[in-house]
Amino acid sequence: MKKIVTIIGITALAALLFTACSGTTAALPAAGSSPAQLSVTGVGQVLVVPDIAFISVGVRTQDVTVSEAIAANNTQAQQIKETLIAEGISESDIQTSSFYVYQNYNYDFQGIQTDYYFVVENTVYVTVRDIDNMGNILDAVGRSGANNIYGVTFDVADKSAAQSTARELAVQAAKAQAEELASAAGVELGELLSITSYSTTTMQDFYGYGMGGGGGASVPISSGEMPINAEVNLTYAIK
Repeated sequence: MKKIVTIIGITALAALLFTACSGTTAALPAAGSSPAQLSVTGVGQVLVVPDIAFISVGVRTQDVTVSEAIAANNTQAQQIKETLIAEGISESDIQTSSFYVYQNYNYDFQGIQTDYYFVVENTVYVTVRDIDNMGNILDAVGRSGANNIYGVTFDVADKSAAQSTARELAVQAAKAQAEELASAAGVELGELLSITSYSTTTMQDFYGYGMGGGGGASVPISSGEMPINAEVNLTYAIK
């Protein structure tokens, strides 16, 4: 279950726009001109603990014949799949993302081709819903034959509550900024003319490369915290 661990409110840039002024009071706009306005931007940020992760696990095999290279790859890929399931990964969360077969060549010191071989690469995209077990999963698939492990990405399965909180913080920051600027300029805020909202999330990435055949302690992986940001632009009329 995700936890909201830190809440941060940030006020960003603001622009006070009016047509003319006398002293500290905004003048009434001339007939036919646009009404005086105050536009502000507020940013809210919530830090959450990831509760889901995604990894790419691959097997690379090679042989002088295509059939042998594919057969060896299939055997290792099946072992990895069985290992993932044994570690609690649902079969529906294991998806083949790429499968390549290509030819490579060997050359001597003079650059003359001496022979060739075939390479087979099979990669699966895995959704890990128990991220506390991530280190054990990486260690297990490495020992079962995976020789490419990369693109570990952490995320939050349901961001709706955190996004809502971030938007509330952004609105509060923007309103406070608008009231502060209006007071400093000696004008009075009128009706709210427009609201624009944007949300962003920065996913946590961990890149690595694993070689099969290892053993010992599980791989140390830390999910850390993930920021969920919301930006709100408010535009007020100036009385």
